[in-house]
Amino acid sequence: MKNKEFKFKTNINCGGCIAKVKPALDGEVGIKNWHVDTDNTDKILTVELDSIEEDIVVEIIKAKGFSIENL
Repeated sequence: MKNKEFKFKTNINCGGCIAKVKPALDGEVGIKNWHVDTDNTDKILTVELDSIEEDIVVEIIKAKGFSIENL
């Protein structure tokens, strides 16, 4: 599978929120890179995937207590 980039609207809005999701996102083998733009009003999470589907990212974020929706 080629690397794919996905963008999600979230409510991850500060460094503390990022710290809460960081271990799960960093620990997922199929996630190459990720970033949350907390300056954007939609708190955009950008994820580059190489071997998993975006549904896994949605599950991870929801499991940490945050909202997430595909853009």
